[in-house]
Amino acid sequence: MTDIQKTLNRMWHSFFRFLYTAIGVYLIFLLLRYPSLSLQYALTGLDLWFEKMIPTLLPFMILSGILINMNLTEGFVRLLHPALHFLYGTSPNGSYTLLMGFLCGFPMGARIAGELCRTGRLSVKEGNRLLAFCNNIGPIYFLSFVAGTLSLKKLPAPVLVMYGIPLAYGLFVMRFSAVFDRLTKSVSQAFQSISDQTKIPQAEGLLDATDHAVLSGLTGIAKLGGYMVFFNLLNILFVPFAHLPETLLHAYYCILEITGGIARCGSSHPCLVLIMLPFGGFSCITQTYSMIRGTGLSIRAYVCHKLVQTALTALVYMLWQPF
Repeated sequence: MTDIQKTLNRMWHSFFRFLYTAIGVYLIFLLLRYPSLSLQYALTGLDLWFEKMIPTLLPFMILSGILINMNLTEGFVRLLHPALHFLYGTSPNGSYTLLMGFLCGFPMGARIAGELCRTGRLSVKEGNRLLAFCNNIGPIYFLSFVAGTLSLKKLPAPVLVMYGIPLAYGLFVMRFSAVFDRLTKSVSQAFQSISDQTKIPQAEGLLDATDHAVLSGLTGIAKLGGYMVFFNLLNILFVPFAHLPETLLHAYYCILEITGGIARCGSSHPCLVLIMLPFGGFSCITQTYSMIRGTGLSIRAYVCHKLVQTALTALVYMLWQPF
């Protein structure tokens, strides 16, 4: 590395340190300036976590943890694995990740892929490919919260777009994966050698598996709650700019934290919300990172894939206009 490059890197690093510090000071000022509003935003995140996330996610986290700890994942997908393997080329544990990721909803796809990679049950390469499309908003969350909040009259079209695009995108990623592996090559190779040498843990008994699954599920759901509270609190950043167009503010809410954004948008901008659902918002990205940290799965590649699917969703809605 030349002296010029070192100087530029130092300048770039100093710039970001200054930027983060300025944002932190600005946020603290807003918290002190609007204490009641800060409390309201934080409580909103806490309520959404308690009323929506815990009932819809925690049971699946515990159940999936039990299956993984007892080495029952391959048997769980025995009937569907031949079809999924034919379409997507998945291993048995890869089929389990794909199935549970779509049925249970975000962030179960990332959580399961991370756990299976961490214990050597799933290769890092396959985990990265699956993470590209199997970490989505769940059908229970979509039908019970999103559809009701947006007052959607015609459900088949949004459901088809919501899940059809990632399924079709997954076919492309899994069958032409060499192109996408370049995004994760350096990271995956370092962890793949570790994963290959990792001995798959022995199956636990039901009581031990349940105890570990409950503890792991509670830890995971507590993390999600912290992220939801924090990112809902960040809505205060735009309070001094309340004169901005409503559509822009609603887009900001959804980009920041999708559940709170949906609650604030209501039925006023359904198309905007449906376009933002595949991306999930910055809160979802940080939650995904917490689930895959230390496994070799790439958050950079995950974000790139999510942006592509969001763009495809926007294109479909612009051309189709099913509302």
